[in-house]
Amino acid sequence: MKVIECPRDAMQGIHEFIPTELKARYINTLIKVGFDTIDFGSFVSPKAIPQLKDTAAVLNKLELNDTKLLAIVANERGAQDASNFEEIEYLGYPFSISETFQKRNTNRGIDAAWNDVQKIQNTCLTHKKQLVVYFSMGFGNPYNDEWNVGIVEKWAEKFNEIGVKIISLADTVGAAQPDDIAYLFTELSAKYPQIEFGAHFHSRPLKWKEKIDAAYQSGCRRFDSTIKGIGGCPFAKDELVGNIATENLLMYLNNHDQPTGINAEAFGEAVLISTKVFSYL
Repeated sequence: MKVIECPRDAMQGIHEFIPTELKARYINTLIKVGFDTIDFGSFVSPKAIPQLKDTAAVLNKLELNDTKLLAIVANERGAQDASNFEEIEYLGYPFSISETFQKRNTNRGIDAAWNDVQKIQNTCLTHKKQLVVYFSMGFGNPYNDEWNVGIVEKWAEKFNEIGVKIISLADTVGAAQPDDIAYLFTELSAKYPQIEFGAHFHSRPLKWKEKIDAAYQSGCRRFDSTIKGIGGCPFAKDELVGNIATENLLMYLNNHDQPTGINAEAFGEAVLISTKVFSYL
């Protein structure tokens, strides 16, 4: 079981700048918790995400152990910048199933993004990094762009062809239905056993469990979450749609006797520090 904590996702939409020292303190505490991976920062233009302009400075203050680090990139230049840091194992790229959202998120259409991500994959292979591709709007979108499970399957095949080993299906606006979640995780995992399929779900508060359950019962063993469920998609236009709360995810896994390797004391400390971090909301 891999639990990926995503402070980057939680912090990136906060307008007031969170001090670098506080970010580093928070992530250092998360490192002690025992998460498989921490999605800690991004190498994206500061104009696009000013909150994370200090990612490199935060990285220099981290006290690392076996927990792996993931940074988000939006183009080849960002991938090159992130690859300069040996401490970063994973580069994440948000590839949207929705043309509209791809343009809003990276200022690129899907065809251009596909060209970009192939270059990013080459950069990862050259620098011994792993690319994590997020299928943004992977379960539908609010723009009336075409979506169906066949489109998701088509893109999984294309990423398989270029050797991507981790794909996270992202329910960006909380649109995922349990039947679609179950179908995609079951079918994709069977067809591409060499690819690790993860879940990055956003949800309204009362819908999180059915999404997690559908993925877990269909074999998913990689879940993204954030403490307190902070973050989500700014384009959702629904303040009740946020990330799945790590507290809820861990409760679900514990109820299913699924070992997580989480240090409860360190997790409690991280929750306390998160209150200071998210006070900047």
